[in-house]
Amino acid sequence: MSVVGRLQLAGCGMHLADQIAIVGVPLVAALAFDASAGTIGILVACQSMAHLLGSLPSGLIIDRSDPRRVALAAVLISLLGFSGTAMSVSAGNLIGFGLCVTVAGFGIVLFTLAALSVLPKAVPAEQLVQANARIEIPRSTASLLVPLTIGLVISTGTVNWVFVVAAAGPLLALGVTIGLPHFAPSHPNGQNLLRRIAEGGAFVLANEFLLAISACALFWNFAFSALLATMVPLITEVYRMNPGTFGIAMAAFGLAAFLGSTLAARFAGRIRPNIVLLFGPGSSVPAALLLLAVTPAGSPLPIYAAFFLLGFGPSMWLIAQHTVRQLVSPRDMLGRVNAVIQTTIYGARPLGALSGGFLVAATSPRSALVFVALIYALSFAAAALSRLRSIRSYSELSAVEAA
Repeated sequence: MSVVGRLQLAGCGMHLADQIAIVGVPLVAALAFDASAGTIGILVACQSMAHLLGSLPSGLIIDRSDPRRVALAAVLISLLGFSGTAMSVSAGNLIGFGLCVTVAGFGIVLFTLAALSVLPKAVPAEQLVQANARIEIPRSTASLLVPLTIGLVISTGTVNWVFVVAAAGPLLALGVTIGLPHFAPSHPNGQNLLRRIAEGGAFVLANEFLLAISACALFWNFAFSALLATMVPLITEVYRMNPGTFGIAMAAFGLAAFLGSTLAARFAGRIRPNIVLLFGPGSSVPAALLLLAVTPAGSPLPIYAAFFLLGFGPSMWLIAQHTVRQLVSPRDMLGRVNAVIQTTIYGARPLGALSGGFLVAATSPRSALVFVALIYALSFAAAALSRLRSIRSYSELSAVEAA
């Protein structure tokens, strides 16, 4: 099996668990712990807190270590975290639930960054877009199947099994990751850690493409996380619909992400990167406006359509920006560059979740949704007003090697 094939299969297990956490945390919190909107926001923040705290250390580890060993460690960390989460739900331990979800998230962060750093070492530059799309397909597939399944089967009787299934994902990934080949560390020699972190951050700030990607991602992920914390109260209190509607909406998101990733893999050479890099965040604005137009006790179809928009364009954007940052970053700095941007992408999520939960509790779910729409507009502006709109082909971008 090829390196990309192994990463793709291991990603199936890891992303299965991650998507169960994304959909399951707010639903399990409501059904198993009878959590308030504010508590749900805190738990969603716990789930994504690992991305805020773990990305930079993970980038340093990847640059100085064999990526195979890093990937194995990541899988084991997630297995431990999701197993503990399942036991916390059975024991009714809310604090343990939040802590174990956070631990599992650290493993997801480490695995994702390791995979992104392995690809440029394993495939030629001209094949990076297709390789990025291939390892993204498991994420989008899981985001389709997991929410749909949870939306159909979640109940007070089945809630204890959600994270038991999640723990099976890293177990699958463990069996595949063991077969990855060894790669030489990019930075085997010792160096001051703070200086190395600063070098990665300075490179991102100095590069116009990477800076724009970071800004666009910060606003989008802040808005998306705030939306996740808002949707369950919005569906039950304002739309007056079944909570399972949220799971089906996330399935529509997953279907769109799968179609977007597949389209990117099949037609990567025929779609100009600047179109994808603008369409991704731009399509999220009408999606948020569509949610604002949903009527109480009406049809849930506009909700599903909105989440379809949120999944389709951004999934293509994710693959495009992965390729851009791999092409413009020096090989020996790729782990740190990825870590800095990953911190931006996912570090915004706990802040967004806390903001969404706070606004729901302090005002109303609909007011929080207006806030989400405004942040999505800022994400689009960050891309539209940058040099990302000028990238007509990936061949225009050349990898920058360290001096």
